[in-house]
Amino acid sequence: MTETTPSSPAFAALGLREEILRSIEESGYTTPTPIQAAAIPVVLSGRDVLGIAQTGTGKTASFTLPMIEKLASGRARARMPRSLILSPTRELAAQTAKNFETYGKYLKLSHVLLIGGVGMGDQEKQLEKGVDVLIATPGRMLDWFERGRILLGGINIMVIDEADRMLDMGFIPDVERIISLLPARQQTLLFSATMPKEVRSLADRFMHEPAVIEVARPATTSQNIDDVVVMTSPRDKVDALVKLIRSQDIDKAIIFSNRKKSVAELNRTLKRRKLNASDIHGDLDQAQRQATLDAFKRGDIDYLVATDVAARGLDISDMPVVINFDVPTHPDDYVHR
Repeated sequence: MTETTPSSPAFAALGLREEILRSIEESGYTTPTPIQAAAIPVVLSGRDVLGIAQTGTGKTASFTLPMIEKLASGRARARMPRSLILSPTRELAAQTAKNFETYGKYLKLSHVLLIGGVGMGDQEKQLEKGVDVLIATPGRMLDWFERGRILLGGINIMVIDEADRMLDMGFIPDVERIISLLPARQQTLLFSATMPKEVRSLADRFMHEPAVIEVARPATTSQNIDDVVVMTSPRDKVDALVKLIRSQDIDKAIIFSNRKKSVAELNRTLKRRKLNASDIHGDLDQAQRQATLDAFKRGDIDYLVATDVAARGLDISDMPVVINFDVPTHPDDYVHR
């Protein structure tokens, strides 16, 4: 069954409690996005949800808001989180955690973030006390489980976020194993920008009659984006990039390259050309990546040179230009970027 997207009501009409509505209002939002308006009531009803929407459409809040509502009644037990959110990258997991901090600040809910590059001490103390929400990347999640540091018998709600990115990064076997460890879960939510057959197969095997909520066709770019092609030779690509930035007065951009090595080289070249650039890729530890992202958001960095690790889940407002220095390997990657 496919749910059609209603005209967007106010958040108050979606069935969220006053404490959540207050935090939404303080964040400056008044009207839910189409995916939020369609998904929130269905999640609150207890149904499994298969959500298909492009990056940047508010998918994260479409599951964090109703989860906060459902978790507000109940209590966590030591080492037994009540819900689990799997994210493909550290950055997306951290952004999801910020959603819980923002929208759940008036409710006594706790969360823990399990990602690589972060020590285990503080997280283990939190788990000992009991947490309502566990947010993790698949590999880190399994590492904690195999060490006996976490129990999964209390998970009632599971979210698989950016499922197609999980597929691209080779995480589907880890996701399947984690699902097999959660026999008692009551609700499964899967969100994805596109719906390749492998992701559809995962949903068919592990979800129970999900409501399919689609607010944009898969693998299509947003309607408010203008696509421009710059013709150049491989030898002249860097000169063409610098000329483009200067001739078009581009004062802020994310610049994508396909390989970690080329990202680092391009970043050094842009700096030599007196452009205020920095890079982000998988060889940097979590603290370095987060510091670079924060500096870019503040405006301390003008040009962020990135691999596809930065293509998903980043909450960066007022992004005027995205430049594909390298053509992405897959068409879907172009959409995600």
